[in-house]
Amino acid sequence: MNYIENTFVCLAAPLLVAVIFMKEKAKRELFFLIIGMTSCLLSSYISTFVAAFQGADLLSASLEISPLVEEIMKFFPVMIYLLIFEPNARDAADCTVMTAIGFATFENVCFLMDNGASGLFILLIRGFSTGTAHVVCALFVAVGLYRLWDKEWLRAAGILALLAVSVTFHGIFNILVSQKGAVAVIGYIIPLVTIVLVTWVARHLFPASDDHSASAVL
Repeated sequence: MNYIENTFVCLAAPLLVAVIFMKEKAKRELFFLIIGMTSCLLSSYISTFVAAFQGADLLSASLEISPLVEEIMKFFPVMIYLLIFEPNARDAADCTVMTAIGFATFENVCFLMDNGASGLFILLIRGFSTGTAHVVCALFVAVGLYRLWDKEWLRAAGILALLAVSVTFHGIFNILVSQKGAVAVIGYIIPLVTIVLVTWVARHLFPASDDHSASAVL
């Protein structure tokens, strides 16, 4: 039996100590990295509870329940941050991405605990592809925050739509990588290709002359 709570404490403790000595921006981003790891831990509890309540097996839970729960749990802390502290859109977008990075990091650690660390090639594929998938989903929402937050008439609908895109992308990724052979390979490649496309599109949406450059989101 793996005690992921113990693993979480071991990973989060030194980061929490580091937060004390960081400057404001670095402190905020590191804090949201820890929040992302916490979201991953809570997502595993919630997904397990929902799956047990619905009588879903492991495969059904990973394809139908986990994408929705995980994307909501990644976005929820950022939404609380937006509503309480009212940061600018650039800071909110950065925090969204840092939350996804923390989530992906802790998820990969849990994967190591369950499957061992002997297959380096598999771990490289898993680490880059799954981590990139989480970041891509966060970038969808981050771009929405960046571009739509100041437009009150479009804010709620636009962000919910982009959150739906994130959930759908996550679900498709899980479906593909749960298969074998070429289908799984395609699934692992999709996030890597998507992040290149998202980067290219974002750099055209946020030209260098803009006060909030593309580097704020990417």
